[in-house]
Amino acid sequence: MKIIVVASLAYSLINFRGRLIAAMIENGHEVLLCAPDHDPEIEARLKAMGATYLQMPMARAGMNPFIDIVTLAWLVRCFWRERPQAVLAYTQKPIIYGGIASRLFRNIDFYAMVSGLGHVFSDGGSRLLTCVRAIVSVLYRLAIGKSKAVFVFNSDDRGEMLRHHIIKPESRVIQVPGSGVDLSHYAQAPLPDGPAVFLMIARLLRNKGLIEYVESAKIVKARFPEARFLLLGPLDENPAAISRGDIAQWHEDGIIEYLGETRDVRPYLAGASIFVLPSWYREGLPRTILEAMSVGRGVITTDMPGCREPIVQGINGFVVEPRSVRALADAMLTVCAQPELPLRLSRAARRTAEERYSVERVNAMLLSAMEIKGVSADRGGRPALNGRLAAGES
Repeated sequence: MKIIVVASLAYSLINFRGRLIAAMIENGHEVLLCAPDHDPEIEARLKAMGATYLQMPMARAGMNPFIDIVTLAWLVRCFWRERPQAVLAYTQKPIIYGGIASRLFRNIDFYAMVSGLGHVFSDGGSRLLTCVRAIVSVLYRLAIGKSKAVFVFNSDDRGEMLRHHIIKPESRVIQVPGSGVDLSHYAQAPLPDGPAVFLMIARLLRNKGLIEYVESAKIVKARFPEARFLLLGPLDENPAAISRGDIAQWHEDGIIEYLGETRDVRPYLAGASIFVLPSWYREGLPRTILEAMSVGRGVITTDMPGCREPIVQGINGFVVEPRSVRALADAMLTVCAQPELPLRLSRAARRTAEERYSVERVNAMLLSAMEIKGVSADRGGRPALNGRLAAGES
């Protein structure tokens, strides 16, 4: 069977889907991977795995319809030329345009992996955001109306998609435990000695809770000046991004220690006592939380879809009210006031990762649902073009 995976970032094909892609190849399938960026290191690693990488035209964050039409046309040509039997797409634009392109062909099974509904579906927002949400909902509906399955990472997203009429009650929606985590790669690490060290890993966006993290750090430092607050993640061009100047000022003032960005978070997780993600973004199931738990780090996060999913209050972490500086600071103060607490949270976090979130468990669920565990008979022939593109039964 030939399988095409459509993504919005080449690095994610290794970091988030590498083991899944490897399993597909090991089971005898031909795998082609599409993403918009040119990353020689990642492309070399994918080639070494036995996959083929195709760079496609796509603006990850833009809303220019002409560029998006180019993306759709490229995918249609790709599917016509490559004749895949299955297409798996994840993140918003790959799902929308990969799904619409797949509907033009009768013999392509399309699978959408909704790793999070994102900022567009976060509560509230401006009138413009409400309009964008309505447009995106229509595009999603068109894209996944004929999908074989929709994979979601948390128990809230199916309800949200029903509310926006993206799916129907009878649509095949399968909840999986996120992307999973490689328990051996993210091996349990001993906690650092000394005062509490908090670590936040995220894109530097306001809706990831960065302002709340900084303001909470000020409160905690007033009582526990030896506590450290680390920040790791890339600057972003998103309108919701924090400026480079703000980050530099916080660092200079001694509120946080900005560590830049990295492709290997393990040494930073090992150097922290507690992982913090105060996001009020519409997450799926944050991979950073799973990586932190696998390393054996308790988690402080928000009562938001996806974020709260793996947390048992007071056992492996704490769930706090979104956008509440006071609630976040109180959870951090609890950690600082109880030096033995990080170790207890650490053991429970690792146990949760082992029992529920191993990448092998997640991939087995995905491959089984997609019916591609072993080589199946090639349906053969060039994909047949549908006569029309219309909404249909899911």
